[in-house]
Amino acid sequence: MFDYPAFLNLADVDVLVVGGGRIGLRKVAGLAGAGARVRLVAPEVDATFDRSLVVEHRRRPYRPADLDGVRLVITATGVPGVDDAVSAQATAAGLWVNAADRPEHCSFILPAIARAAPLTVAVSSDGASPALAGAVRDRARNLLTDEVRDLALELARRRAAIHAAGQSTEDIDWAVIIDDALGPADGALSASGGAQPEAGPHCLSSAKA
Repeated sequence: MFDYPAFLNLADVDVLVVGGGRIGLRKVAGLAGAGARVRLVAPEVDATFDRSLVVEHRRRPYRPADLDGVRLVITATGVPGVDDAVSAQATAAGLWVNAADRPEHCSFILPAIARAAPLTVAVSSDGASPALAGAVRDRARNLLTDEVRDLALELARRRAAIHAAGQSTEDIDWAVIIDDALGPADGALSASGGAQPEAGPHCLSSAKA
């Protein structure tokens, strides 16, 4: 059995983060960047804390009532007893919960992320080794060149234009278009991660409009 990968739309979703250390605040920043309404519970916070990232900061230890009204929970206090209690109570309340560095107490885990909007590469080891997932992520980051990012934006524009014309994109062989732009998947990228210099989104003209 393996974890099912998914990307969540957290815009305007109430999320609880327990713990104001370095890891907890990193979770806060990521959630806020995704548009979540973050509630932070922590008696103390790291000096890097940006108050504007949260809708509320409860400067005290966690209480079970903090779960009220939220849909997602992340606990990262670094105290196993506290994180395990938050996880157990959140699970009992039917909430999805992540306990940092406690995969056995998580209903979801957070992958290592490399992002170059609109592209996101997410790598997970199913909790076996976050460090390894991070190392693979760092290597995959080299693939997210400006050319690849520009191609993603151009493909999005082309798909939107086709849909706006009332047509379907199902019959378009996107793989051929992408290979024409970047080169084939098994040889288009150099060892350093750079795309072939002659490639580019100009060949999107082969797509049906």
